[in-house]
Order: sequence, then C-alpha cells, then structure tokens
Amino acid sequence: MPVARPEPQEPRVIAHLDLDCFYVQVEQRRNPALRGQPTAVVQYNDWKGGGLIAVSYEARKFGVKRSMRGDEAKNVCPGINLVQVPVSRDKADLNVYRNAGSEVVAILSTKGKCERASIDEVYLDLTDAAKEMLLESPPESSEFTFEEATKSNILDLPSDVGDREENVKAWLCRADANYQDKLLACGAVLVAQLRVKVLEETQFTCSAGIAHNKMLAKLVSGMHKPAQQTVVPSSSVQDFLASLPVKKMKQLGGKLGSSLQDDLGVKTVGDLLGFTEEKLQEYYGVNTGTWLWKTARGFSGEEVEDRLLPKSHGCGKTFPGPKALKNHSSVKSWLDKLCEELSERIQSDLSCNKRVAQTLTLHARASKENECNSMKKFPSKSCPLRYGTGKIQEDAMKLFESGLHDFWGSRSARWSITSLSVTASKIFDIPSGTNSILKYIKGPSSNASTAILDSSSTPELTPFVGNNLYMTPVHEEQCEPSSIKEECDNSISATQCRLIEGKGAPKKLSKVQGTGSILKFLSQSQPAQHEKRNFDGLICSHQGPESSSGASVAEQHGRDNINTAVDHSSGSGDTWMLNVEDIDPDVVGELPLEIQREIQGWIRPSKQATPKKRGSTISSYFSPARR
Repeated sequence: MPVARPEPQEPRVIAHLDLDCFYVQVEQRRNPALRGQPTAVVQYNDWKGGGLIAVSYEARKFGVKRSMRGDEAKNVCPGINLVQVPVSRDKADLNVYRNAGSEVVAILSTKGKCERASIDEVYLDLTDAAKEMLLESPPESSEFTFEEATKSNILDLPSDVGDREENVKAWLCRADANYQDKLLACGAVLVAQLRVKVLEETQFTCSAGIAHNKMLAKLVSGMHKPAQQTVVPSSSVQDFLASLPVKKMKQLGGKLGSSLQDDLGVKTVGDLLGFTEEKLQEYYGVNTGTWLWKTARGFSGEEVEDRLLPKSHGCGKTFPGPKALKNHSSVKSWLDKLCEELSERIQSDLSCNKRVAQTLTLHARASKENECNSMKKFPSKSCPLRYGTGKIQEDAMKLFESGLHDFWGSRSARWSITSLSVTASKIFDIPSGTNSILKYIKGPSSNASTAILDSSSTPELTPFVGNNLYMTPVHEEQCEPSSIKEECDNSISATQCRLIEGKGAPKKLSKVQGTGSILKFLSQSQPAQHEKRNFDGLICSHQGPESSSGASVAEQHGRDNINTAVDHSSGSGDTWMLNVEDIDPDVVGELPLEIQREIQGWIRPSKQATPKKRGSTISSYFSPARR
C-alpha cells in the first residue's frame, strides 16, 4: 500500500521525459528508409504476425493500435512496415534498445539528478539548475527566449493557434510571477534545451512534463505527443486533477483504485476531495489514508533517485496456449537459456559499472490441469546469487522445483507453465579500489593472472560480494603460523601468523605442507613497509627489510608483542580487519579440499585439552569428610 512521504520545504522543479514510440525510433535510426512511413515493431512470436509493442504515429492515423497482432495491423493499414525485434536464444533481445536508452540518459544527466525509470523514460530533478538560471539569466531579463521553450503547453493558458507561442513567451517572461512559477519557467527552458540536444545527438524525439513533483510531471508528460512538453503551474493543479479518472493515477490502477470506486463511489480524483483525511484513514489505514488525501490535492514528497542504471536485471519468456511447458526437461531447457542471458548481463554490469547483484529470483505462472478455477499462484522463490552461468542455471532449477512443490504439493499430477522469468536484484556498487580475491592467488590450479600491486595502496576493509571476496590491493605476502618453527625460503620475506582470541593464548594453526595450503598460493613480494593484518583473531605481520632479516627474529618479535600486536600495527603500519563469521561457506566449498580444511581450521579450530585447574572437579565442591 502507498505511504505518504514528507514534502520538501522549498519548491522543486521535476521533469518526466518519455521517448516517443521509442522502439520504432530505434528501428528508424537503424533503417532511415522507415522514417515517415507507417511502422510497427513486433515481438518475437509468429502467431498471427506477432504482438505489436510500438506503433509509429504515421500508423496510428490508420487506426493501428498496440493491442493488435501483426496480421490485424496489416488489414487496417496494408502499407505498414512490421519490424521484428532482434532474436537471441529463441526470444526477443532488447539490448539494442537498452543501449539506445543509455545514450539519452547520458545527455539528460548533465543538468541534474537523473533517475532512469524504464528503458524509455527518465525523471530529472532540475531544481538546482533552475535556481542557478533564475539568479544568472532569468527569462524575463533575457532578450532572446529559447525558441523550443515557447512551444510549451502551459495548463490553464489559452491555446489559440495564432497567439499560442506569444502567450507562452509572455508567461515564461512574467516579471510579476511568483517564485514557484519563475522556477517552472526556468525548468521549461532547460527541458527544451535538453530535448533539442537529445534530438541532435541521438535522432530521438521525446515528450516531457514539468511540475513541482514527480506525480504531476508523469501525469502530463504524455498529454501532448509527440515531441512536445507540458508545464503544470501550481494554480492549475486542482482543476487538472478534478476530472482525472482515479485509475489514471499511479498506484491507483489496481485493487486500491477498484476499492475506491466500489466502496466509496470515487470515479475521479476530484471525488476524493469530499472525504476528510480521518475518513480515508478509517477505511485504508493511517499511512494510505494520508497518501490518498495528499494525492487528491496534488501533493507528493517522492524524490528523484540519483540512478542512471537499472535496479535489477530480468529475463523472461511467455508460453501461451499450446506452447505451455508441461515437463521438467522443457522447463530446464528454457531456464538454461534465460539464465545464460542473465549471466551475460550481470557480468557486463560488473565489468562496465563495477556493480554486483546479490539475489536471484524466479517467477512463474502456472496452471493445474482439470482445475480451471484454481486461484493458487505459483510462488516466487529467491536465493543468494552465485556468479557463473552454470551456477545460476543450477540454482534457478532448484528454485523452480521448490516453487512447484509449494504450488502442487507432492502429488504427481499434470501442470503447465505459461511464463518463466529470472531476476538478479539487490545490486550495489563495489567499493573503489577493490579486486577479486582470485587476483591475490596463484598456483598450478589457478587461472588468475598475477596481480600487479601498487606499494602505495592503502589497505581497507572490503566485504564478500556474492560468491567473490573483493579485497583492496595490498602488499602480497607469505604467512606462516608462529607455532611452526621452520625457516622461510630465501625468496620469501620473514613473516608470521598467529591466532589470538581476546587476551588469551594463541591457538595453533595446522601446518602448511607443500602447495596445498592457501597460504602457499599467495603471491610473493617484498613490501617496503611493516604490515599487520587481523582476521578476527588472525594476525599476519610482515617484517620489512629494515625490521628483520630472518624468520627467527620475526617469531621472537611476535612472542614479545603477542598482546600488543594490534595496537602496534596502528603505528607505522596499516591494519585492516575481516570478521571470519562473514566468510560465505559456499565460497569455501568451491576451493580445493586442502584449502577448505585449513580455512575451516581458522573458523572452527580443533578443540584442545584444557589443563585441570584447582576447583575444576566436582570433588572440590565438597568439604573433606570428617573423621
């Protein structure tokens, strides 16, 4: 249910830009011969010519609509050009459209906070840019007003064809306008400039809405299409909303809007004005009731998120009618294709944008044979996302099996899947200066290239990300437990590792043998400074050339400073810590067996016999028997 958000103290300038029949424009740029011709883009589906997903304005004049199939569109407009979306893995490939949308976002984000809402629409917060323009070159003091801005549509402003541009120019340049309208005028000029720049650099036209909040900007951006913009002054909000059908409002198109119509008899947004805030709260709760009361008056505190990249990645496919999937093998075949595409996209996001997804979710629609009236939905299932195509495919199939069990139970009955999709979500940025742990490991079984490390790098705490541990570049070193009294190789600088727990005695590590230990896989170098590392009790201390010349000196140094190692490291060296409880068991399980044993020893060291102390036996609690 929607929740009301606090409104900003100062007026804002928010714009919503929507690219006109975007898929068609992309195809027209790819094939200029289609410009000015009735054109439609159809989905990958050969049934009745495929479903239309975008229709040019030339085709709309003939009555072609997006709800039609390709064959029906040809009957209405025999000269229509039907362009099929690119196909990959037996399904539509939308990458060409995503990339084209990114071109537009790159331009729009130069003027303010930018939120990419979908593949073809963007929100902009132009408040700061509008304030700057109002101070430096307000429209009323300028002799020349940007021509495209004078073509704006201003709500409640007379729209006579002959004097329209003059009326708009007069409104933009009013010296007696209030502060809010002056900001909107500056916003209108800024948006007009951006729209012209988008057209010049990408050949795409877009329409826009300019208002004081996201809700109003979204509502009016599509009022005058194509290639136009609409401005909503504060004085026109009530009249604009009064006659607007309640189902047209964001978040009122579903059950909540139906409830308003059925339970309260609300048909338009203006009808909500007849209900007090308390009455709406009585029906829908405090939060939603307040949100409805504010919405009816055009108030919205929702902010523009500074987001140029999508919040999630999803790949899906529908299987209508006879194409429904009815066995595990067909489901697995399609899940493998969807997961392969998803893996490519998240890997590209990781490489290009340094972002990692954490959660894998499977969605499906299913039906049970001979149960047409069944209302039970196929449950969505999620799990931690593991990078790698094979791992994603394996996990997605397990999620499907789990969902199918909840949907149908243990009964062996027939079912059919009409829709499948996999989504990678909870995406966050990798902290700057971090790399995969694979760059710090080398050995006969590792394909990772040797990391080139900068001796001036500053170590810092970095988290596990998905199934990879990303670590800040530090001086590579070879660590051995202090309990192992053996000389290091001549090529290795003297080092030591000790496990400590609080102020207690050090715990012993298993011996490092051959190249099976993870410690032996670490690259070797000779840093110029003294370092210590603390892994929730694991101290790795590196002695530089100026500190020691042999392992025995290092060990003696460790024995003398066992209780002050951490404090000492804050002096001339650098310290970073990692809680071993954060280690992902799935990551450990994919390492070589000998390394798994060693890491498990760090996490859960073997129990050691505790010397019997006085008073530790039951007999000590009883007084000696009197004779």
